[in-house]
Amino acid sequence: MNSEESTRREFLIRATTAAALGAGAATIASTIGTAAAASATPLPVAEGQEAQSQGETPMHVHMSGDMHGAFFNYTDAVTIAAFSERLMPGAPGRPGALDVGVLNYIDLALAGAYSDLQDFYRSGLAQLDAYCRQSHGKGFSELGAAQQDEVLMALDEGKASGFAWPSAQAFFNMVWLHTIEGMWADPIYGGNKDFAGWRLVGFPGAQAVFGPADMKSTQAFTRAPLIGLQAQSKTPLAGQ
Repeated sequence: MNSEESTRREFLIRATTAAALGAGAATIASTIGTAAAASATPLPVAEGQEAQSQGETPMHVHMSGDMHGAFFNYTDAVTIAAFSERLMPGAPGRPGALDVGVLNYIDLALAGAYSDLQDFYRSGLAQLDAYCRQSHGKGFSELGAAQQDEVLMALDEGKASGFAWPSAQAFFNMVWLHTIEGMWADPIYGGNKDFAGWRLVGFPGAQAVFGPADMKSTQAFTRAPLIGLQAQSKTPLAGQ
């Protein structure tokens, strides 16, 4: 990752963490059903791997042997994986969208609590593919990082042609929002794998006890273990 990407990544983390860990995170936790977490799990597609046709069976076997496809077909999954990774790129020792499972989070959400956005995503992805092929001769996931960034900038600024519904900006903003959620929502919803997003920003999750030293500290919380909703749900309530 070059210095420009590193600077952009640091800005994105600072700009989004407060919202994702504040009221926004509470909203996420209250709206996405835990049943979605039991669905098949999509994993990032290896760089350079060709996307299969959209007419195939919606459940696919990843090269690792894991399954994916609660909502996305193979082609759309590859596109969203690439899209979210450019919004929140990983770096050595620093997790990005692919590392924390943002694709899995969005896929499960669209198969569950966000099912009303399925047509929004279908239309947005179709328009994105048409725009990329018209302007660059390839689908989004087949473009290099610099070209992908050009496309995302065109979407963000509303300059990408051929978009009707959703608009280019609306589609960009929705995927951007869901990438943030996938980075920092509780892992029970399919993203933030192994609490990597929380560890990135020093968020402790739920803890049984915060001592006086913890409350006064200005340093990132690092004491293990981090506890999410899934672990809490397995803990018997007092008196049971």
